[in-house]
Amino acid sequence: MCAKSFSKDQRAFSAAVVDGVERAPSRAMLRAVGFKDADFKKPQVGIASTWSMVTPCNMHINRLADEAVKGAEVAGGKAVLFNTISISDGISMGTEGMKYSLVSREIIADSIEAVSACEGFDGVVAFGGCDKNMPGCLIALARLNRPSVFVYGGSIKPGCYCGKDIDIVSVFEAVGQHAKGEISSKTLSDIERSAIPGEGSCGGMYTANTMASAIEALGMSLPNSSSRVAVSREKSEEAHAAGRAVLQLIERGIKPSDILTRQSFLNAVAVVMALGGSTNAVLHLLAMAKAAKVRLKLSDFTAVGKKVPVVADLKPSGKYVMADLAAIGGVAPLMARMLKAGLLDGDCMTVTGKTLKQNLTLAKPYPRKQEIIRPFSRPIKPDGHLVILKGNLAPEGAVAKISGKQGLSFEGKAIVFSSEEQAIKKILDGTVKAGHVVVIRYEGPQGGPGMREMLGPTSAIIGRGLGADVALITDGRFSGGSHGFVIGHVTPEAFVGGPLALVKNGDVIAIDAKKRSIEARISNAEMARRKKAWKQPRPKHKTGVLAKYAKLVGSASEGAVTD
Repeated sequence: MCAKSFSKDQRAFSAAVVDGVERAPSRAMLRAVGFKDADFKKPQVGIASTWSMVTPCNMHINRLADEAVKGAEVAGGKAVLFNTISISDGISMGTEGMKYSLVSREIIADSIEAVSACEGFDGVVAFGGCDKNMPGCLIALARLNRPSVFVYGGSIKPGCYCGKDIDIVSVFEAVGQHAKGEISSKTLSDIERSAIPGEGSCGGMYTANTMASAIEALGMSLPNSSSRVAVSREKSEEAHAAGRAVLQLIERGIKPSDILTRQSFLNAVAVVMALGGSTNAVLHLLAMAKAAKVRLKLSDFTAVGKKVPVVADLKPSGKYVMADLAAIGGVAPLMARMLKAGLLDGDCMTVTGKTLKQNLTLAKPYPRKQEIIRPFSRPIKPDGHLVILKGNLAPEGAVAKISGKQGLSFEGKAIVFSSEEQAIKKILDGTVKAGHVVVIRYEGPQGGPGMREMLGPTSAIIGRGLGADVALITDGRFSGGSHGFVIGHVTPEAFVGGPLALVKNGDVIAIDAKKRSIEARISNAEMARRKKAWKQPRPKHKTGVLAKYAKLVGSASEGAVTD
């Protein structure tokens, strides 16, 4: 065990809890959980685990957290392991339970902040697996502003059916294919049984892998944390290294505020664009920036998207999964290319104690013949796929995911639903047809409440073969697995009287990604008449965490945060 000594300044938070005669009761409690005399003079490191058997994304994180404990103690600290919650988007998708998904981001952030501040941890290592774990962890680390490292639990390996790689989105889309009569019940069952082979987060460039990549670009995780698969020796070694790294940060006094700067957030946005990442990145990066007291706006996504092409051929709109990217070197070689092209700021500090540029000097280039990451001279899309739209349907903005495969514009007649369940039923029974713009409203942060993801409706649309012929707009949000002509985060949301609440069946809606516009062909006078006649629905939840969330949450255009 390392006999390194630390100054009282380096253990200022834990010293307030354990130093001095009057803190004898605190020490007595800590002795019961394994502290020895020498431990009271070491920096205390909180190891925030999101382990649970709720979801395969997190079922292995206890093993990784144990490695971080060992790493922190080898480096001279005293590690204290604690747990926080995780929910599963994939399991709850399309049900009332999904309303708790975004809420869990706030619960995770609050719980990590509460435990770490209460117990006087001098540093923190936080682990995330499922989607909301990651921004939840980062929001807490930003608020605490103590030396910290984030570790991603890692991506799952793909399942296999009839010789083809499949994943959870394959199952959602198979439901639509089954409804159309294209596949049998047995085929659907076989896909269901084959899609999820074990531990790790959903395999495509969905929200988990998107946020892991963004956090790596921010500098808050060790290099290539985002692209090591869950079940691997490298991921265990990374967890151990993270425990050691936080002690180095404590010694050098490097805190999240030194790392989470406006430039590092712009780096994260750029990497998300290059990878073709999830629309949820917009919501979460805005929320994380607010916690870090960094100025980040929807307009920044537009500005970065004009400069950064999509070069990753990754699911859901592409061919490959994160395990494929890990096999050729991960995200770091892409970031090195981006740095060389002037698309990243290399002077940003990272949790290694080095700048991003210094870290990327170690990145080996991709193999010559790989097709997962295209060269900038031959991009999949010449500019960003996350497009911020504005217009009379979204005065404060909406977020579109435009891969280009379904075109850059769409005009059609609205078919309006006041819940996700209503929409899925009518998509699957054939009521929704080519030329429709599916409107799903009252699913925003307050109206849902909780801003559910619409993977069920988008997958049903794809499964029924309508991906190029139907658009979907909502004040809810989308899973990273969603693709097609989809627009979410419409603000102001319908529940507070936003224009989406005023749309009627048959209204013509025009969406133009080039002009960055979303308009209903409704006159101002007619819109005003409908607004006057509109009445706010009653809240769906009057007690409990959803009611509390609905009262506190802000607009999606600002990250849907509760503080």
